[in-house]
Amino acid sequence: MSGPFTAACVQMTAGREIESNIAAASTAIREARAAGADFILTPENTTMIESKRALLLEKAKPEAEHPALPAFQALAAEIGAWLLIGSLTIRLEDGRCANRSFLLDDAGRIAARYDKIHMFDVDLAGGERYRESASFRPGGEAVVADTPWGRVGLSVCYDLRFAHLYRALAQAGADFLTVPAAFTRPTGQAHWHVLLRARAIETGCFVFAPAQCGEHAEGRKTYGHSLIVAPWGEILAEGGEEPGLILAEIDPAKTEEARRMVPALSHDRPFTVPPTVRPPLNAAGA
Repeated sequence: MSGPFTAACVQMTAGREIESNIAAASTAIREARAAGADFILTPENTTMIESKRALLLEKAKPEAEHPALPAFQALAAEIGAWLLIGSLTIRLEDGRCANRSFLLDDAGRIAARYDKIHMFDVDLAGGERYRESASFRPGGEAVVADTPWGRVGLSVCYDLRFAHLYRALAQAGADFLTVPAAFTRPTGQAHWHVLLRARAIETGCFVFAPAQCGEHAEGRKTYGHSLIVAPWGEILAEGGEEPGLILAEIDPAKTEEARRMVPALSHDRPFTVPPTVRPPLNAAGA
């Protein structure tokens, strides 16, 4: 594990058109690098938030044809920084899409890919309804990758509610967790901070959570408040409700320090699972 580095989370309000979002994200990434960031992360749906299913499927591109990937690869190589592109909408052979996160090294090579596992199929009290599984195929593989500073475990947005995923990533050697997101305002106000801090505390990992913010097409509103959280649960940097950047110096030694004090990752015990009394409400869902 190397010495300290600077991480930056880009907060943005993505629109419907891929090219304009590439331009906006690229400008913010350059600003982050100019401010000293070594590892720069963008939110979920970096290049498109499209609420109409037919238009989303029409605009989605296969990975080999997606204009954002070579653009961000070239940018990573140009500025000499590691990038986590929170997610792109990648069209798959079966007609659905993957919500795919890309880790790029400082030469622009793809160091890791991760397809979002948990689909956001929810009905909120205010009438907001989301069915991510109608357009996206869930991933089936947890991903940990090496960086110059330690190992990073990848996740996306709704994954945040599934603590066992992050425990598995930490036990596979992750020192840092990435949680690019487009959290809704109601769920963000209620749960964003506490869930991110909990994942950091439970795993002894740094958590990097770049977020979408503001109002998008068709009136969809996202929470913002990008966060960088330390392994002991302290918030090192937080964004507000507008596009911008947050930066923090990251000392990888803090991961070891937290895990020495509370070595919970090595304290698993076998136990018998109680019988299911009733099925989950969404048992018939994706």
